[in-house]
Amino acid sequence: MIGDKKSDFERTVRAYSADLYRYAYWLCRDRFVAEELVQEAFARAWKSWQELRDPGAVKAWLITILRNERARMYARKQIPVADEDVSEFEIPDLPSIAENLDLKRQLERLPLAYREPLLLQVLGGYSCGEIASLLNTSEGAIMTRLTRARQALRQDAADPLKREARP
Repeated sequence: MIGDKKSDFERTVRAYSADLYRYAYWLCRDRFVAEELVQEAFARAWKSWQELRDPGAVKAWLITILRNERARMYARKQIPVADEDVSEFEIPDLPSIAENLDLKRQLERLPLAYREPLLLQVLGGYSCGEIASLLNTSEGAIMTRLTRARQALRQDAADPLKREARP
């Protein structure tokens, strides 16, 4: 029984650690903090592994643990966030470095309430209903936030003078 529990958990870690790290990195923009968050999330998941009710929802469960761990981390101490260091962001399949950097800056300027659901949908592949349950809000609120996030990105892309004036 213990061996099965351990091997199931190890498979889960291998399957979802990259997704959790990517999400944590987008939340905090610091690779060391993201690594710490993922490690703490998996430690908490291991402690509660027996309490997992739906093995099919393990990814959503892990994302929720990660979000809660991030909240605990910010409650304990203020973590410095490097706003100017965008060199470590990796958004694949963009044609040029300039466009890549521009998109990263646009995403950084989005409020967290818009950025978080957008990243969960784009990077995590979650549906609006799944995002709503992860963020403890309604599906309609998520749809509104996603629409506003996309509108803000379009507006930012359409007005290059406004973009150049921002830090």
